[in-house]
Amino acid sequence: MDTLDAILLGIIQGLTEFLPVSSSGHLELGKAILGDSSVPEESLLFTVILHFATALSTLVVFRKDVWEIIRGLLQFQWNEESQFSVKIIISMLPAVLVGLFFEEQLEAFFGGNIRFVGFMLLITAILLYFADKAKDTEKKVSFKNSFIIGISQAIAMLPGISRSGATISTSVLLGVDKSKAARFSFLMVVPLIFGKIAKDVLSGDLTFSGENNVAMGAGFIAAFISGLAACTWMIKLVRKSKLSYFAIYCLIVGVIAIVYGFINP
Repeated sequence: MDTLDAILLGIIQGLTEFLPVSSSGHLELGKAILGDSSVPEESLLFTVILHFATALSTLVVFRKDVWEIIRGLLQFQWNEESQFSVKIIISMLPAVLVGLFFEEQLEAFFGGNIRFVGFMLLITAILLYFADKAKDTEKKVSFKNSFIIGISQAIAMLPGISRSGATISTSVLLGVDKSKAARFSFLMVVPLIFGKIAKDVLSGDLTFSGENNVAMGAGFIAAFISGLAACTWMIKLVRKSKLSYFAIYCLIVGVIAIVYGFINP
């Protein structure tokens, strides 16, 4: 993998991790359009590095929130921070169960089925449209809602379903305040990413070598910087109820993907 390819992949990962357009879906579409031989296959290590970069960008954007959560947990009381942490853990359960018991079945959807990705993008568009029309509230994420939001995150493991789009839309449709929905959506994925990294390292799936260090470093920086921009931008857009723009985008890309899939089966 050369440095330019790594940077482009990093930018794609950083932007689409936070913008509600499905990072996995866009990577599948890119591979199909350009051809597998034209796009260097991402090694597991490089994929982990990109996700690590976006996780770090989340921590930077929400550094004050993260510090407040840690400080609250250190009080060892059933306070707001402790409750929020438990809600995060509850939200992780569906995705963890899917990852543990249905990993092979999930991987089968990443075989370049462009029509499937297109239909999933249409679902994302519908979710974003209805979420954009939801009324503003002051409601926080409840324990029950955190599990429902977690289910939407697990479903979003399918290519074409946006993780941030699905979780924010689900939160808003449940009546959660839009700003709180975005905050919960971005913070709930951080433990999953770090947990996945730890699992891959401990299981020996990751192999570190001296090859492509420059390219991987460039990809990491690109994903981190674009992730910072996308995360900050997305929070502002959710507050201003601009999700309909992304709904239109997903609708257009979804239709194009479906048509392309039928023309080039």
